[in-house]
Formats: sequence, structure tokens, C-alpha cells
Amino acid sequence: MDKEKNYIEINRQSWNSKTDTHLKSAFYDLDNFVKGKSSLNTIELDLLGDLKGKTILHLQCHFGQDTISLSRLGAEATGVDFSDKAIDSAKELAINAHAAASFICCDIYDLPKYLNKQFDFVFTSYGTIGWLPDLDKWAKIVSKFLKPTGQFIFVEFHPVVWMFDDNFKKIKYRYFNSGAIVESESGTYADKSADITQEYVMWNHSLSEVMRSLIKNGLEIKAFIEYDYSPYDCFKETIEFAPKKYRIKHLKNKIPMVYSIKAEKKSNS
Repeated sequence: MDKEKNYIEINRQSWNSKTDTHLKSAFYDLDNFVKGKSSLNTIELDLLGDLKGKTILHLQCHFGQDTISLSRLGAEATGVDFSDKAIDSAKELAINAHAAASFICCDIYDLPKYLNKQFDFVFTSYGTIGWLPDLDKWAKIVSKFLKPTGQFIFVEFHPVVWMFDDNFKKIKYRYFNSGAIVESESGTYADKSADITQEYVMWNHSLSEVMRSLIKNGLEIKAFIEYDYSPYDCFKETIEFAPKKYRIKHLKNKIPMVYSIKAEKKSNS
């Protein structure tokens, strides 16, 4: 089997296998979330601003916590993910949380087959684009579903992070996109000791590749910020130096770990 060509099915199986573990994990803290705790971080909240009465499309939403959190802020929120198990869980979670969020199960490249609507915002965050081989197609989707002058809010782990081996001891991968990376892992970022193993296919994407794809598809970069921490304890060798701020212990503040982009769709695009 050509694993690169079959990346969607391989990765869908990977995310399906992780969903149950994630739902039970302290990382996602589902009990407190259902009671009203937001899953969103200061980084994205500062970029999103007031969402009351706005429509927002959340790409690669996993089991919908952020989508539901967006709806709690007054937005009409729609989440999309290709994992059927995650989307089934998202729909159930929305009912349990008394949230009005809606969900679509499909690969985001296929979204025009399932949705014909434009939104005030498109949002995606933390560990999303690495699962996609073609950022030009991704940016076309973002642009297609944004209203003219609509805003794209994007927060992602910095590509420098993905250059390292799992223990951040050496540079293992190229910064630029050099094709598919096919590997397997035991456990998951939400529970590193979980008794699951899954194969996956990913791609590294440089900052210039991200920005070039957005600009090419009619989006104007309004803000770009890099951060020397992650709001999630999802890597190995981490230390929490402030509440919900994590760094690689031996690298301290020497590397960027997250970046954010705020972009606006040009009115004539």
C-alpha cells in the first residue's frame, strides 16, 4: 500500500483509535468542560474578539470542545473533522453541554461537497496543518468559506518544534516540506502512557509556505505573532513555568513553540 496516497484512511484510523483515550484524559478535562469550562486559550481568544452573533467555521475540530466553546461565546459555530468517531463524540458532547454547535464529518478538502455557506470567521488551531499535504488546497478552502472581509484565525505549533526528535535532543527533520513523514507512536499526546499504538502520515510546513498559500488565495495577513511557550503540555521533556505555559525544560525560552496568524479575506476575492 502506498501510505502517502492512503494518508486519509491511515490518519482517520489513527484519530479514531485515539478518541476514546482523549475523552477520558485529564488533558481534555471533559467533566469540567461539560460544566462550562472553556477549552480556548488566551492566544486565540485575543485574536477572535467579540463573537456574539457571528458565524464561525472550525476546521479539524477533533471531538468539538473548541467548537462548543466558540458557541458559548455567542457564535453560530460549525465544526468539521474527518474522524467519524470524533464527530459522533462531538455531537453527543454538544447535547450534554447544551450547546448549539453543529458538526460535519468529512476531509476538509472535500468540504465544498457538504457545505455551501460563507462565514464571518474561519478558525483552526494547534496541530492541524501537519495532517495536510497541500497547503494551497487548504488555503483555497479557507478563502472559499470566508465572507469578503471575513477573518481567518489560525494558531499552530511552530515548525521549529517539528524539526526535533521526540525528546528534543537533536534535529531530526527538515524545516521545509520534503514530502510525507510516515511513522508510528505508542500512547498519545493527551495520555503518553495509554496502551494504544497507531501509524500516521504527516508533513512539515514552513512559515513561508503557510503565508504564501494564504496570500495566494486572497487573504491579507493582518497579524503574525510567535510565542516561546505552548499552552498545552503535549510534548515530552516539558516544564510548566507559568500557569498553562509550557516549555521544553532544557531548551528553556530559546525556541519558538507556537505562532498565530490573523488574516482577512480581500473584499474582491
